[in-house]
Amino acid sequence: MAATETLTAERILEATEEVLRRYGPAKATVVDVARVLGVSHGSVYRHFRTKAALREAVTERWLERTIVALEPYVEAPGSADERLTGWLTALFALKRRKAGGDPELMATFQVLIGENSAVVHRHEDHLVEQIARIVEDGHREGVFAAPERDYATTARAVFDATDRFHDPAHAADWSTTDIEDAFAAVISLTQRALRA
Repeated sequence: MAATETLTAERILEATEEVLRRYGPAKATVVDVARVLGVSHGSVYRHFRTKAALREAVTERWLERTIVALEPYVEAPGSADERLTGWLTALFALKRRKAGGDPELMATFQVLIGENSAVVHRHEDHLVEQIARIVEDGHREGVFAAPERDYATTARAVFDATDRFHDPAHAADWSTTDIEDAFAAVISLTQRALRA
């Protein structure tokens, strides 16, 4: 890092991702992050009080990218059923890209996700809230039936029903020859269940 470049939390998180990708979660240290940045490890600790806090922040940053990438499907014009299909398809594509495009980083984040279950629960809550907004729009449009309980419960059911296509525990299935057909069948079933 150039001496004139300001050390920010964002820059530290970028460096931490690089270190995690290179060494993995078991071997990566705050000293390694500081070395990449050209600063003392004390400088890193001024932004993140503990190694656990740094790992939690990098996990949250990684998961936040998914939420941001899916937001356009929530806000887009068009019918709610098409937006929901687009949202679910985009989520599946994002997860497949992460699993296939950078398997080392995906494996690293699987470890970090296991350590930071509160971060994961918040992430899932954000995703479910996005689905709920689409389902609520669909009800207002007359495309989806009124929920049995509430929009959040219905959204959670949709999220859970499509688990095979976004939970990294199923990543090995995502490259099988029949996965696209299985995904289409679940989407079709979900849409039929939601219809008014």
